[in-house]
Amino acid sequence: MGSRADLHTHSTFSDGVLTPTELIELAYNHGVRVMSLSDHDTTQGLPEAFAAAARHPEFMLIPGIEMSTDIPGSEVHILGHFIDWKDERFERELVILRKSRLGRAHKMVERLTELGKPVAWERVESFAGEGAVGRPHIARALVEAGHVATVSEAFDLYLSRTGPAYVERERLTPIEVVEMLISVEGLPTIAHPRDLDNLEELLTKLKAAGLVGMEVYYQDYTPDEVERLRALADKIGLIPLGGSDYHGFGGHHQREPGDIPLPDEPVERLLALARERGALERV
Repeated sequence: MGSRADLHTHSTFSDGVLTPTELIELAYNHGVRVMSLSDHDTTQGLPEAFAAAARHPEFMLIPGIEMSTDIPGSEVHILGHFIDWKDERFERELVILRKSRLGRAHKMVERLTELGKPVAWERVESFAGEGAVGRPHIARALVEAGHVATVSEAFDLYLSRTGPAYVERERLTPIEVVEMLISVEGLPTIAHPRDLDNLEELLTKLKAAGLVGMEVYYQDYTPDEVERLRALADKIGLIPLGGSDYHGFGGHHQREPGDIPLPDEPVERLLALARERGALERV
């Protein structure tokens, strides 16, 4: 049995394959009743998502976002739940980040050509549709061109942080993103933290900056990994949350919306904190 909540999903407005409407219908049919749409560096899918969620009175849509941040040798992703997504200053900052993503994508396509694995920019754009171009769209173009068999292989061979086609882009630090999310009344959560180095030290610093949760229940995390992360969340004083990180690409890592063992109790803690801070009024 899956979870009633899924706090990490993506639509066509970033790098998912389903529109917000399709995503909400899929999640609802899987038994999800609390969901956050957390597209990368954009909130532009939220109007459609709220319209779709309104068809199901018992369904709660949490306005969210996922933002990439930079630390030496790695990157950290931060989710923001219950953000004031209509804040104009916040949107201007997101526009700058999305432009950086676009410039990085152009350079990665150029590198792939140099590596003898060319893809057409027009195909990359077509996969992105109305959303911001990202690495998954380049990966899908690589699959279509026959250079790799799967999106996962595209990342493994070319597009990962250590891959030969990878290009850095403008990023904020984790603390800067936590502070930015708090400035728009969001509740920040660190995403998929399992493989980060010096995790306890990082979490301690981010908790001091305002981090409220960490993903413990995520995609293919094993029971032992979940227990280790849950114990760390308890030690630091963070809510142990979770999400499928659904994109719709398939593969052995991907999970359907709600297909995570996230209990109700930490979700209720998040909702209680949102209620305490007045954030539920935006849902």
